[in-house]
Amino acid sequence: MVHSDYLLIVGGMALVTYVPRWLPLFFLAQQRLPQWFVEWLDLIPVAILSALIFPDLFVRGDPRALVLLQPKSVVAVPTLLFALKTRSLGGTILVGMLLYWITTRWWT
Repeated sequence: MVHSDYLLIVGGMALVTYVPRWLPLFFLAQQRLPQWFVEWLDLIPVAILSALIFPDLFVRGDPRALVLLQPKSVVAVPTLLFALKTRSLGGTILVGMLLYWITTRWWT
């Protein structure tokens, strides 16, 4: 590819990334949003995180199949409870890793 083609591609990617983020900000910045809409927007990060985590915890194999009891999903519950109780990121990571290590040794 020619150097100008790279610039055109990068410019196009910047445009399709920037414009969808800028338009709502531009049009909604001066308006007061309804409370129900603000509460709905607060749920989006949780929905995205759930969509990323669920397949890793509960889907396995080829072809893909729902498997509820596997080491990752079993460890997720006590790790989540520890995280909610202590609010410690480092402790949660250590507990999750330790439980996963114990579970995979026992599971096989």
